[in-house]
Amino acid sequence: MHSEEKLMSKKKPAFPINHFLNDYLIEHSRNIKIPIFYEDLLRFQGSIVVYDKNEKDTLWVRVYYSEFDRQEIDLSLKKVYNILHSNGNEDNIQYLNIDAVDYCTFGNSKPFRVKVRNVLNDNYTYFYVKKTDASRVYGLELEHILSPYNLNFLVYKDTLIEEHIAGIPGDTFIKEILPSCSEPEKAQIAKEFVKFNERCMIRLLGDMRSYNYVIVPTHDFDSVVYKIRGIDFDQQCFEGKLKVYRPQFFKENYQMVELVRHKLLHDSVDQYKLEERSIVAKRILSSGNRIKKLRKICKTDLISTKENIDMLKEQIYELTMDLDFRKCTTMGEVLDLALNFVKRNYQDVSMKQIIEQKIKLP
Repeated sequence: MHSEEKLMSKKKPAFPINHFLNDYLIEHSRNIKIPIFYEDLLRFQGSIVVYDKNEKDTLWVRVYYSEFDRQEIDLSLKKVYNILHSNGNEDNIQYLNIDAVDYCTFGNSKPFRVKVRNVLNDNYTYFYVKKTDASRVYGLELEHILSPYNLNFLVYKDTLIEEHIAGIPGDTFIKEILPSCSEPEKAQIAKEFVKFNERCMIRLLGDMRSYNYVIVPTHDFDSVVYKIRGIDFDQQCFEGKLKVYRPQFFKENYQMVELVRHKLLHDSVDQYKLEERSIVAKRILSSGNRIKKLRKICKTDLISTKENIDMLKEQIYELTMDLDFRKCTTMGEVLDLALNFVKRNYQDVSMKQIIEQKIKLP
């Protein structure tokens, strides 16, 4: 299940949002005017390194601005917070404080992380400011529709605002928490990794290395249930290697793969894969026109290279033996066929069960 080969391209370009996708975002209240742009946050005068509790470099730097810029930027960020989390009402602005603006130079998106605190009760949350990229927007919207989780984000011109997804970073969890988990908890985490792996492959979400997803613990009666959520959607429908869309092939996930190997029987792995495909198929069917419109727009959009498209459609053909994949000319068409393949198989099995049940009835 594990491979050391180089999987990722050196650099993925940012793709512009076309007018069809822009209209879709407006229709679903994702495109809303905001008072600050990504470039405005680049006007910082200096920065200091942010360390974690163990004095390890987090690869984030805390930026600071001139006094004049700081006042303007703070006010604009408070307004963005209100637009993202409520109806934009500014009555509570006096109770909000921008505690920190951090900048990450690691990876493609180079995001800003904004910490907002309510001074009345010291509750705080984060949101992220990034450069707009069509791939990332498709990834966010597909996560919202096809995963168990809703996502809140805004797009305005070349700026993308994303809400913070709470959880324990995968790499931190694997290193610090996983070794002390009970044996039943490890088995449950293994099950979730199988389902997460399958979900990523179905909707072509790539680069789910351990630091690009979080583990979310939930207390249920006398036990803890763990779920896995992606937090970085930069590599949606771009790479040509099918392995990129399967978290099991990244060395950073080696311990999770070993967990699956030791805790789950082969039949159980197949069962969990089938469960996840069925759940995704049900979400496709229940999402109605929303996902139909998104898929139609994506099919004509330029979000990858010809080389990557040709490589991926051939590898998926070898997996499914569906000749329609070889006819694809865009990455959106590959995605559309992959979702159709899952939905069609689910419907075929369901119809077969209905027919068998009718035959059994007196």
